[in-house]
Amino acid sequence: MKYLYLDGSCGISGDMTVAALLDLGASRERLEDAIHAMHLEGMHCHIEKGNSYSIAGMNFDVHVHTHHGEESADHVDAHEEGYVEHHHEHQHGEGLHHEHSHEHGHHHEHRHLAEVYHILEHAAGHCAEHNPAAPAFSSNALDTAKKIFRIIAEAEAKAHGVDVEDVHFHEVGAIDSIVDIMAVAVLVDDLREKFGVEKCVVTGLNEGSGFVQTQHGMLPIPVPAVASIAEVAGIALHVTDTKGEMVTPTGIGVVAALRTSEKLPKQYKILKTGIGLGKRDFGRANFLRAQIIEDIEVHAANGENIFMIECNIDDQSPEELGLAMEKIFEAGARDVHYIPCYMKKNRPAVILRVLADEEKLPQIETAIFRHTTTVGLRRYPVSRTCMDRSFADIATPYGTVTVKKCELGDIVKYKPEFDSVKKVADQAGVTYREVADAAKANAKF
Repeated sequence: MKYLYLDGSCGISGDMTVAALLDLGASRERLEDAIHAMHLEGMHCHIEKGNSYSIAGMNFDVHVHTHHGEESADHVDAHEEGYVEHHHEHQHGEGLHHEHSHEHGHHHEHRHLAEVYHILEHAAGHCAEHNPAAPAFSSNALDTAKKIFRIIAEAEAKAHGVDVEDVHFHEVGAIDSIVDIMAVAVLVDDLREKFGVEKCVVTGLNEGSGFVQTQHGMLPIPVPAVASIAEVAGIALHVTDTKGEMVTPTGIGVVAALRTSEKLPKQYKILKTGIGLGKRDFGRANFLRAQIIEDIEVHAANGENIFMIECNIDDQSPEELGLAMEKIFEAGARDVHYIPCYMKKNRPAVILRVLADEEKLPQIETAIFRHTTTVGLRRYPVSRTCMDRSFADIATPYGTVTVKKCELGDIVKYKPEFDSVKKVADQAGVTYREVADAAKANAKF
């Protein structure tokens, strides 16, 4: 099993993550194709080697031209917290939701979540038309980018007491932040295809202390959006004596979207390392280290140790049970299902069964108690054996479909992804079965 490990010792931000993934070996060409497909005027990116206190790494900068023709480098050091002049998340400062106050008159549009989704979908569609067999911005990458934006939107909505769809993204709606999040999604997808990276480990994030200046005044660190995402996603924060913000909403949003484990394997090999340099000067090296690691721990019978959680429920409606399933999946469950049963006094009921990793048990059990009527749970370890899995976008006469390849020895199975097949079938006006059969017939990878 190969993992992407994001070391949060120096915190995390969007541009640091992009730089680290590029330095790790993700495709710069694929990223440039995806950015080109977005058709964003007045913007260009700089990717170059640099160093932070003698530690070599990669810099990623988005430059946006102002209305007056000047060039504003969104990833440059400014005054304390990077907010006196720029208020950019990329200066390692808070404010995905906050307005810019450029003295240059540099203006960013304020966009709702639906408008950001439209920009991403348009870029993905353009990539699919240009290269159906291997689009630079694939459907998997699109889903990841949307997930990151959704997580940040929900945190900002909670912080400001508004509905998610009513959140005005100032920073996240800005060109530079859209590029950062799209870039992370594209590069992670490229690492999955290139190196077989299927999971992501983040053990925790170091955060600074003090206050940060935002459009809404001075806010304590961690700022509300960061604290909200950490709470919902169960991400451990360690507050340090470093003055300033080390964890940005985009950075922790990426962690919440990508992380599948908060524990490193007991034994692992480091296969590759990438360094993404931060732009804040904390008086020491400031960088995000990304690694591809391989789990070399041997499980009994090549199996995988996980837990099954169970409870009986006899007093909730089907609608409530459906919602509970969604919330339990969001908490990190591997699988959730219901089994009909009869309880005491011959009452029809269901058994809720949840498959979960050990490190996810606290948040999953909390979700079960919060969203169901049960007052007790059963939990026991189980083992399972899984086929190796990889993904590819397969061209069919109806459109491009994402297909999962499962292998175990000489056994090979191809399984078209449901959402991808459904989308293509709806667009082509044909049946689900026609698209799925065509994808299977062409899936030889």
